[in-house]
Amino acid sequence: MAKGDRGAPARGKEVAGEPAPDFVQLLTPDGERIEKSVGADGVEYTVDFTDEEYRGLYRDLVVIRRLDAEATALQRQGELGIWASLLGQEAAQVGSGRALRPQDMAFPTYREHGVLYCRGIDPIMPLSLFRGVDQGAWDPIEFKVNMYTIVIGAQTLHATGYAMGITKDGKVGGDDGEAVICYFGDGAASQGDVNEAFIWASVFHSPIVFFCQNNQYAISEPIEKQTRIPLYRRADGFGFPGLRVDGNDVLATYAVTRAALDSARHGQGPTLIEAYTYRMGAHTTTDDPTRYRVASEVEEWAAKDPIARVRAFVEKQQIADADFIAEVDEQAKQEALHLRERVLAMPDPHPLTLFDHAYPNGSPLVDAQRERLAEYLDSFEGSAH
Repeated sequence: MAKGDRGAPARGKEVAGEPAPDFVQLLTPDGERIEKSVGADGVEYTVDFTDEEYRGLYRDLVVIRRLDAEATALQRQGELGIWASLLGQEAAQVGSGRALRPQDMAFPTYREHGVLYCRGIDPIMPLSLFRGVDQGAWDPIEFKVNMYTIVIGAQTLHATGYAMGITKDGKVGGDDGEAVICYFGDGAASQGDVNEAFIWASVFHSPIVFFCQNNQYAISEPIEKQTRIPLYRRADGFGFPGLRVDGNDVLATYAVTRAALDSARHGQGPTLIEAYTYRMGAHTTTDDPTRYRVASEVEEWAAKDPIARVRAFVEKQQIADADFIAEVDEQAKQEALHLRERVLAMPDPHPLTLFDHAYPNGSPLVDAQRERLAEYLDSFEGSAH
């Protein structure tokens, strides 16, 4: 489990655009374990996992990467309208997703497929959204994960309002308290919604963790065109702690997120986490990253691959052997094949289902609109159209 106590805030060396010495890391790219790491918030972070938990993290990383690759392939074959890949960001999502306690609530963007997987949401559900079959099929109350938000940064305000509600409901202040995590990207940090959310969360001391996956590019704009200081330091201006973590290190990400969530649930207010990572593929399947970044940069980050470092660690420590690695690869392959079969078998929804969940108790206006659309669709019966 993660360990970290809130100490007096301490500022690290400021280096714009590059990882500073306050970069929390517990597992190097070569798979070497670092026992303790101190963040810019002055907190000492570490983890104490069992061998089975280490193997579980490796399994999560491999499976979600394979499922993500299958989704990209499905889009390229015309089976999905669009797909936002998480390639390269698996550790940030698994580490933070596994750090959530059952009572915590998550507010994702449209790329947190790994977080959904960690919360027990069937992988078919985000794919049905991007196939246009539904508007998102999971129950936010059951899984404690809000629906995907396409409007950049809007979910930060939704999350902050939810966190304020938790406080008003008296669900903050102890080990069994609730906390909120809100995901967004480095590009979203320039949106007004995000900065407004910071203000409200700070003033109302809301139990929320703002989790920024800094994957270095806001579509085609590099991070240096987004900010003149490391993103985590923006928290200073709003009056709450901020720190940067190696977003390709699943152990450090877990430790930092668990500590921040526990701080929030105990009534110590918000935290901004900047997970310093890299988007290895395109922003979405409509994007061509070769137009705005060079191959050498991608190769440099490939050497920091989040899965390769965990595999190196578990093999060096004899936590996992070749049979286990092969078993995980086969599981990932089979889950991906099953996912493909289910996507291809999805029936096209009837157009009138668009009205089914507009209001929980119905609406005369919606009923009238449904009737008009039904008449319009019926007008095509028996015609050449």
